[in-house]
Order: sequence, then C-alpha cells, then structure tokens
Amino acid sequence: ESSLIDVLWRRASSQGEEEAYVFLADGEEVGERLTYGELGSRVRGVAEALSALSGAGERALLLYPPGLEFAVGFLACLASGVVAVPAYPPASRRHLPRLASMVEDARPALVLSSSSLGSKLHRSLSALPSLGGARWLLTDEIGGSPGWSGRRPSRSDLAFLQYTSGSTSSPKGVMVSHGNLLANEALIQRAFGLDGSAVVVGWLPLYHDMGLIGNLLQPLYLGGRCVLMSPVSFLQRPVRWLRAISRFGGTVSGGPNFAYELCVRKVGEEDRSGLDLSSWRLAFSGAEPVRAATLDRFASAFSGCGFRYRSFYPCYGLAESTLMVSGGDAESPPVVVEVEASALARDEVREAAGSGRALVGCGRAGSGLEVAIVDASTGVRLGEDRVGEIWVSGSSVAQGYWRRASATARDFGARPAGEGDSVRYLRTGDLGFVRGGELFVTGRLKDLIIIRGRNHYPQDLEASAEASHPSLRPGCGAAVSVEVAGEE
Repeated sequence: ESSLIDVLWRRASSQGEEEAYVFLADGEEVGERLTYGELGSRVRGVAEALSALSGAGERALLLYPPGLEFAVGFLACLASGVVAVPAYPPASRRHLPRLASMVEDARPALVLSSSSLGSKLHRSLSALPSLGGARWLLTDEIGGSPGWSGRRPSRSDLAFLQYTSGSTSSPKGVMVSHGNLLANEALIQRAFGLDGSAVVVGWLPLYHDMGLIGNLLQPLYLGGRCVLMSPVSFLQRPVRWLRAISRFGGTVSGGPNFAYELCVRKVGEEDRSGLDLSSWRLAFSGAEPVRAATLDRFASAFSGCGFRYRSFYPCYGLAESTLMVSGGDAESPPVVVEVEASALARDEVREAAGSGRALVGCGRAGSGLEVAIVDASTGVRLGEDRVGEIWVSGSSVAQGYWRRASATARDFGARPAGEGDSVRYLRTGDLGFVRGGELFVTGRLKDLIIIRGRNHYPQDLEASAEASHPSLRPGCGAAVSVEVAGEE
C-alpha cells in the first residue's frame, strides 16, 4: 500500500458495515456516526468533485467546525491528489493574522468547509487577498460516489501541509508525504502495541498533528473505532473525556500534561463515582513537558475508577517528524529520574542525592527513526548524560518547509560534525539527553533563559511560581527573559 487511501479503500471493502467514527456533539450525546463503508463512499464523492475543480498538487484550505466532516474532506484531498491544509476556523478577528499568514504561504486554490460554517466564513475571509480566486466547496452537500476510483497517490507525493504553531515566528508549512504518514502510523501502532480492537477516544483539535494523526487517522490505519468530541466540550467539563472512555470502553486516549492536571482539579468525587477507566490501557502524554507530579496526582485521583499508573505513556514528537518520534514500553510504567538542577544548568546530568528536578523519560526512538544528541553550537555528537539538541533522522521526517528553501536546508539538512557525508538529520530545536537508551526532553533551545552563564528552563520557573500560592492557576503563567542594563 502506497498511501492511507489504499488502507481506506481496503477498510471500506472488508469492514464496510463496521462503525469507524462517532462524534459526541456536546461531548456526551452521539451527534454523528460513520461506518467504514459510508466513509469510503463519502470520500469518493468529494474526491471526485475535487478532481473536477483542481489538479493534483493544488492546495485546499480545510476550515471545518468540530465533527466528522473534517475527516471526509481531509481524506478526499489525499485521494484526489489535492494537498490538504488543515487550519483553525477563526472564531474572532484576533485569529485572522495567523490564518492570513498561512493562506499567503500556501496559496490555496480551494477552501473546503461545511454548510453550517462555510457561508459565514466566506463573508468574513473575503478580504484576504490570497483567497480572492479560491473556489469554495461545502463538502456535506456532496453525495457519495461508490464507483469513483481516481488516481492512486505514490509514497513520494505530498499529502498535506501541517502548519507549525508559529509561537516564535510566522507559521511554516511542514511538507508531509504519503510515505511519511504511513511510516508514522506504523511507528505509532508498533510503539503502542495496537490492533483492530483499539478504541481511540479523543478531544484534541483535528487541525493539530496529535489530533489528526494520533486520534483521527491511527484508528483508520488499525481498522479500529474512534470516538471524538470537540476541544471546547472537554475544556468546559473535563469529566466528559473520562465519561466517553468509560462509556465506549476506550483503550487509547491522551493529550498534553495540562489535560490530566485539569481532570484532577475539575472532576470531583461525585463525578468520579460513576467512572470505569479499567479499559484505558494506554494514556499517552506529550506535546508539552510531562510532569511526574501530574502523573502521580492523576493516578491517585482515579485509581478508584480502575485507572492504572502503568497505563501512562509519555512520548515525544513534533510536526517536522510527522508526529511521533519516541515512546516507552507500553507494558511498563513511566521512567522517572531525579537530577541535580544545578548540574542541568551546566548541561550535565547527575542524579540528585536528595530531592532534585524530576524528569520523565519519553522512551526510545520509534521504528525507522534514529535520535542523536548534538552540541547545538559545534554540531558534535554527544554521549549519554550530556544535554544537547535533539536531532532526528528516518522515514517519518518530513520533506521540509513549504516554499522555504533556506529554512529547510538549515533544519532538515543537518549533519553531525566530523561524520562526513553521513545521513541528514532534522534539527528539532528541543533540548534533551539520553540515559540507558531512554530520551529525556529538558526544554526548548529558543526558550532557554541564560542568567550569568547558567541555563534556566522556563517550565521549571513556571512550576515554581504556580506552587508558590494557591491563588495562582496552573498553566496560566509564562516565564520569559527581559534585558536590564544590557544584561539578560
């Protein structure tokens, strides 16, 4: 199979009557369902319409409300050869600058949306110059087309552009090929130890790599079942996430560290009493620093509901490597080490004799990938227990940044110093070290605060501030450096 579309056609043929996706409209009641057969037919219908409107390689901006129509539109792009550009539909004018930057970069020929949102967006986005000539397609108004076959994408074809957060610069479009996508889905399956019996429950946004590849597409790759809700449904009442796992027998679910912390704070004893989390075999945590204290608090709070500490699965990844880079043993508890904070400030790793900084391991590099720790200044490869930049090579590493040749050469073409014509690596911009084969992520290179020659990680300063007074809300502060009299 050369693409995820080959997998979809196979699922539609062999598992046509089986339920593929469920969407909980308010986070609780079922609003939409799709079997594999219905999904295949809908995707063929929209792909046929896309093929009639544009050629392979053209870009399509995806602006959908939470729901299953996003899945139809995204997969239809893959089937037709149109390059999907998932994006957040702007809820207010403050979100327009980021979208405008993406649109200017991608230059989409098409905009895909739903009838419930499309006309409103068409009016509000008409002022964006780069969307002036784009055709709008409301995919929920297009019927199925069971007989359409179309083109067959190759592994080297560009599948979609995953735009980075743009927190420190304008967002860049990561070019993910069909081969990259298949390689990373296979990596996730092997790392998580999954098969077609998996029930994935998710609330993460589908325009984000973890929600898209981990929640939406992994169940399709497996032939499993997926239960989704909107991020807002979760944030309004975090217990909805846990209730969905309990109700549908979820086996795989997860999110960033803050999601587990939010559940500890917001899900009271009365709500916990009705939960059964015993089916939750793998609880992944990634996309931000994983805090050992959060894992402990969550496991303690929900052990009475059947949750097991060993179900936690800390992992590491980034859009430039499609999604996942490393993860632990799915049958073992997380690896936690206590290190001296003062040594870490000097890029050294020493176990703390007493209390120190607790670091949670993110496992080993997944199949088809290699992780190297490299001195960011000299490019020299470092040994174990030395903090440096995390470099990644392998089949999941994307093709580069869309229309950004210099940034692609800089970040995707790195070679360790003194190793000649070695394999090219992706420079992640993340800092970490390896101990006993286990990857520990310590922070971001660009976020590092250097005071009088000592390295300070902002997440540590933020955690200390949060713990200093009960009036300070977790996850709502940021540590940044400022210059005073010319000194940081």
